[in-house]
Amino acid sequence: MNDKNHSDLENILECPHNNVKQEGGYLVCQDCGLILDENVEFENNTKQFDYFDQSQKDYERRIRIRDSRAKQDPKIKQKYEKIKEIDKWFKDYETSFIEQKKTIDLLKGYGIGLNIDQVKQQRIKDRYIRYVKKFKKSYQNMVIIFLAILWMEIKDTTNVRLEEYIDVCNELGHKINKKMLNNAMLKILKSENRWKRTSISKAELEEQIKRKIKILFQKNINDIPFGEIKEYFEDKQEFNKLKINMLLRLDKLLKLIPYSQIKNLNYKAFTAGLLYYIGQSLEKKYRSVFIQKKVEEVTNFSSTTIRKKHHLLLSLLGEPDKIVEKIN
Repeated sequence: MNDKNHSDLENILECPHNNVKQEGGYLVCQDCGLILDENVEFENNTKQFDYFDQSQKDYERRIRIRDSRAKQDPKIKQKYEKIKEIDKWFKDYETSFIEQKKTIDLLKGYGIGLNIDQVKQQRIKDRYIRYVKKFKKSYQNMVIIFLAILWMEIKDTTNVRLEEYIDVCNELGHKINKKMLNNAMLKILKSENRWKRTSISKAELEEQIKRKIKILFQKNINDIPFGEIKEYFEDKQEFNKLKINMLLRLDKLLKLIPYSQIKNLNYKAFTAGLLYYIGQSLEKKYRSVFIQKKVEEVTNFSSTTIRKKHHLLLSLLGEPDKIVEKIN
């Protein structure tokens, strides 16, 4: 028996296995009976997977080569570096806040947020950190949250329009639009109201909007250079007295305007219309100072927008020269 097994083994070793056939999923040598391979279908599938893996590697290699070539383009390389910076300043938000400060400095280079001092910068940081701790998501979303908080802090004291702010942010590598920014601001306000656990009354909302109008109105008239309109005044003191008089008239006019007329308005454009309206309610010698062109220069709103708001005020208050009698 042992001799037979030994003889069979010698035959198998000497057989060249040239006469091979498939039998029930097995490859069998017809001369010596040796099973050369099994599960042929499974093995064939394995070869297909090997081919797929190899093509995936080739695909990834081609992507790396293409990315490498793209980075040699100065414009693409600059955008790539900005993306890395965004990732970095998001990761260190709880410590140094260095990258966020860089973003603020870059915006200042475009004339946006020039009034952000140390106190306001700390307030921006506090609001951002608080939101991140409670609602940490992917860093792209938090970039939008940061830019929304930044805009909320500066929008009441700047003549920069929202569209210009968005254009500059996009130029810096932050892909945002008006809808995204408005949604982010809404999320922030809703979250902060929940944290406070207090509801804001209609009277408080009205006061907030009218206070913003007063601040912006004062800034607009202060932005008029005296050197450009000095021919209408004896000295600068006369111009300063006129500005105080205009602010007093503004305060009285706002009391006549109901909350329902301003709650859904762009208050910046509305303030531009108020500046022109109050300017036309002044003495005749001063009206030439506050022509539409001058109001357009200091508010950054077009004459068309100023006229629309002026007509709205006419429907609410009446003619400018007649309103003086009503408020005095």
